[in-house]
Amino acid sequence: MSNLQFGSDFLHATRRHFLGQTGLSVGAMALSTLLNRAKADSAIESKLGLPNLPHFAPKAKRVIFLTQSGGPSQIELFDHKPGLEKLAGTELPESVRQGQRLTTMTSAQKQLIKPAATKFELCGRSGATVGEWLPHLKTVVDEVCFIKSMYTDQINHAPAMTQFLTGSQIPGRPSLGAWASYGLGSENSNLPDYLVLLSKMQRPSDQPLYDHYWGSGYLPSRYQGVKLRNAKDPVLYLRDPEGLPRELRRGMLDGLATLNEMHFAHMGDPEIATRILQYEMAYRMQASVPELTDLRDEREEVFELYGPDSRRPGSYAANCILARRLIERGVRFVQLFHPDWDHHSRLTSWCTARCRDTDQPSAALIKDLKRRGLLDDTLVIWGGEFGRGVAGQGKWDSPEAGRDHHPRCFTMWMAGGGTKSGHTYGETDDFSYNVAKDGVHVHDLHATILHLMGIDHARFTFRHQGLDFKLTGVEPSKIVKGILA
Repeated sequence: MSNLQFGSDFLHATRRHFLGQTGLSVGAMALSTLLNRAKADSAIESKLGLPNLPHFAPKAKRVIFLTQSGGPSQIELFDHKPGLEKLAGTELPESVRQGQRLTTMTSAQKQLIKPAATKFELCGRSGATVGEWLPHLKTVVDEVCFIKSMYTDQINHAPAMTQFLTGSQIPGRPSLGAWASYGLGSENSNLPDYLVLLSKMQRPSDQPLYDHYWGSGYLPSRYQGVKLRNAKDPVLYLRDPEGLPRELRRGMLDGLATLNEMHFAHMGDPEIATRILQYEMAYRMQASVPELTDLRDEREEVFELYGPDSRRPGSYAANCILARRLIERGVRFVQLFHPDWDHHSRLTSWCTARCRDTDQPSAALIKDLKRRGLLDDTLVIWGGEFGRGVAGQGKWDSPEAGRDHHPRCFTMWMAGGGTKSGHTYGETDDFSYNVAKDGVHVHDLHATILHLMGIDHARFTFRHQGLDFKLTGVEPSKIVKGILA
């Protein structure tokens, strides 16, 4: 303890100061391993993830997660229940509801059955059922694997979306994308491993998208999702001020890194290492992001494929093009968020508007990836945090009627990345109220996504506060083998 000062300073030394001073050897070892930032190929620049991963050969090398925030209605879009027409306006049988929880928005009203507001069609060679509000998805159903038996534990948006993306309803756990970044890294050292794109809506959205949805939780913060703004400048302050030469900027960062390295050697705080990494990443992004987000090199037929909204910066369609450009550049995990699927009222106008926003671009993304030879090893995921209930919210037969939240069953779809194409997995009951066959919990979904990326979810852990945490939690989780190609 030669570095400690005795006398009054010693008497007033805090526990943190003591540990910081006596841990210099540990800090020095970590510094020599992690912080040789002068070399571009040093460990600090490595984007290859953990040395023992993947556990086995992956089917999906990258993921694009098309997150539909708010709870799309499976009853209108995917889960065809023709028998509901004869039961329109009658009360949902207690034998079906079984006392299951309702939100306060509908718990006081009668649960009167509202049939689907759409007509369905058997599509493609697979004969998948798709509602009329998704005409473009109908053209790619033979590339898609539908999971109609998803279920979750949460009935309100924030805890449901938090569980949907982190495995726990309580904020503070790492997101799926952060786990992928931590374990696998990416092949591009000029862009983050995990990027998040938010749709710029035509009208202000009243549905918040919280940062912890793409946060790193107890993982080092370098693994959190980096959000690109849905504006002209996707990243603020990326351009150097007028008159500041690039070499001067480099010198400033070198000096700042030296100070941070000294501080790291003194304190041993891994977040200091993250800070250095992020400064370096920001420097490289000054060159990589403007080129990435400049769509002028895209051919006219690409914009025609993704639809009329694809030229509007920040739109869901434009973000789908950016997602494809990102995975072409080696980014591991790209997540799009499109809000306002929360149709408690005006179902036929509210839900159709969200379908117009997303249907053509989502289908175009699948077509675009396939023709570029990227779909086989890119996993595309589409879905929200829960579904909608069979009872009408409000007056069931009114144009103003909607549907309430429903966690007991909902539909998602996946494409590429080792999933079965042209396949439908799982079934619900005649009311689209309960899972009837092959239920898939959110934890099962996470275990399966990790499996497709070459990771055994049971062995993929992070030590935190004396415990080995994992994305799928402590309850038993299964890989959904029925959707694997």
